[in-house]
Amino acid sequence: MPTVAQLKESLALPVIGSPMFLVSNPALVIAQCCAGIVGSFPALNARPQERFAEWLTEIEEGIERYRAEHPGKKIAPYAVNLIVHQSNPRLDEDLETCVKHRVPIVITSLHSPERVVKRVHAYGGLVLHDVTTIRHAKKAAAAGVDGLILVCAGAGGHAGALSPFALVNEVRDVYDGLLIMAGAITSGSGILAAQAMGCDLAYMGTRFIATTESAADEAYKQMIVETTAADIIYTPYFTGVSGNYLKPSIAAAGLDPENLSAGGRESMDVGKPKKWKDIWGSGQGVGNISSILPAGEIVAQLQEEYSAAKRKLLES
Repeated sequence: MPTVAQLKESLALPVIGSPMFLVSNPALVIAQCCAGIVGSFPALNARPQERFAEWLTEIEEGIERYRAEHPGKKIAPYAVNLIVHQSNPRLDEDLETCVKHRVPIVITSLHSPERVVKRVHAYGGLVLHDVTTIRHAKKAAAAGVDGLILVCAGAGGHAGALSPFALVNEVRDVYDGLLIMAGAITSGSGILAAQAMGCDLAYMGTRFIATTESAADEAYKQMIVETTAADIIYTPYFTGVSGNYLKPSIAAAGLDPENLSAGGRESMDVGKPKKWKDIWGSGQGVGNISSILPAGEIVAQLQEEYSAAKRKLLES
């Protein structure tokens, strides 16, 4: 199991590929890890629950096979996202499966991670927790997590509303552990900027939706390529928690993205559209994505951009 220092050393690029509901799958996770960044997926993507263990085995075997074929190459550990809110009926079973497989990194969301921390630390794994406010950050730190994922304004899915310039500084004043920043990061220069602001790693989801490996619908991938930040709307309409969504997907579902507040989410037919399946999330950095590529090629591009951004700073 990696320590925080070993995790950072294992990466070819200081990036965690964020877990995306209905998008992240074993193929994407394996490709990301083998390219040298942490690949992750929500446990809830594996359905029914029995498939979760099968996915973990597939990922573990895929990474180990690649490691044997590429000795000396930096290969990152994988991570699993657990929704620890009481509304998740699978939490107990999924946590037991994570413990059985000794999942290297567990990412927790939406509630106190304390019970997960105890179980994962018992076998030497790491726990990272999503936060959107300084209050949440302090609670997670008190629960003993190994790192905090600061989900700032502009991030895809259930994003926070705070600028990273505000949240990173406030959290760093009270927490000296691993910090990961999320929020519209889609380029190598964005990764470097996150580090310059005081974070250790960048958290990138939207950039990996339009990949050949992801489970996203092909129309979803194409929409990612064709849209810009102006096509993103931040609303609590669909789940009760504010998130960033693609306006064209909302329109395609028969709703007016500019007038969602008129009826409220209670007025929706819960069967159509189905949130997340028909309404597609995206971060505000979507305008920087122009093609659908294998995840490994994207990581290679990000490495080039990251190195170029470093050189440019040194020359200025």
